Amino acid sequence: MSSEVRWKVCWESELELSDHKELAEFFRTIFARTGSFNAKPFESYRSWAGARPELRAIAYDSRGVAAHMGALRRFIRVGDEDLLVAELGLYGVRHDLERLGISHSIRVMYPTLQQLGVPFAFGTVRHAMRSHLERWCRGGLATMKSGMRVRSTLRDVFAELPPTRVEDALVVVVPVARQIDEWPSGTLIDRNGPEL
Repeated sequence: MSSEVRWKVCWESELELSDHKELAEFFRTIFARTGSFNAKPFESYRSWAGARPELRAIAYDSRGVAAHMGALRRFIRVGDEDLLVAELGLYGVRHDLERLGISHSIRVMYPTLQQLGVPFAFGTVRHAMRSHLERWCRGGLATMKSGMRVRSTLRDVFAELPPTRVEDALVVVVPVARQIDEWPSGTLIDRNGPEL
């Protein structure tokens, strides 16, 4: 089935209102499977949840959006070191195409990440995704790091909540312009902004 899928890598400013509408519907559908709260950020035509991506890899087939991965360049702090990365997020695959896999999204986006000149791409995932990511990382395209805490700002500020949160997350690092052994040591990553 993946041979019937066509990928498009595009900048955020290239998306039309119809694209945002179609992507918002896609995200509401796939994230609602994990709870209606997870689908809420995608109401109306909003096609992002936290930080807005600057670059997207979108897969289409005859039924519409089939898969998506967003990227956003940002400086994060790993331990005591500031590091430019392309944060990967907003990953999703339509239920009927789940075997399409995250590796397809990264492979499609990888040449663009190289052009951006970022040393690494990184993302975070739920611990429930561990076995899926372990299989994917065996191919050598990425490394999974556990035992990391990630601090992020909340998308909105609320009087009753602190403005940041710290999560125990699985961190995925994709070497782009540098080797994985050049990733800084440290167990706390500060996004200095909201999650993608």
